[in-house]
Amino acid sequence: MKKSNKILKSGNLLIGILALLLIIQFFSIDKNNPEINPELDFITIENPPADYSQMIKTSCYDCHSNETAYPWYSNIAPVSWILKAHINEGRGHINFSEWKNLPAGKRGHLKEECAEEITENKMPLKSYTLIHKNASLNKTEREDLAAWFNQ
Repeated sequence: MKKSNKILKSGNLLIGILALLLIIQFFSIDKNNPEINPELDFITIENPPADYSQMIKTSCYDCHSNETAYPWYSNIAPVSWILKAHINEGRGHINFSEWKNLPAGKRGHLKEECAEEITENKMPLKSYTLIHKNASLNKTEREDLAAWFNQ
């Protein structure tokens, strides 16, 4: 009798968890990107060489611009909530789509921070590059891109 009660309780717990996972799917994130004005964009203003522009777009812009490409898993809660929090945090720290709106001194400081984060292998995040292999930067790319940000 005790064994059947444990099985029944386990079954009820599993049903409860599945019901909760189903219910939270109705609380989706806002995946609308703010409007993009190319005249405000980092690439337009700073005019990096084409290969650096591509690295920055591929490795930085998903979280640090208004050009986020939301992947399929952004439709699944609670993963979508974590993803949105990372994007909001990234844009809050530096938003390449609104670069021109920043004072020149702040831009210079942020470029130094970019170089530091790239050099110290903090950006792009390892959790991001696990899924987005094309966003990974090798040692040479890191050194070159950091040097460009520091010039």
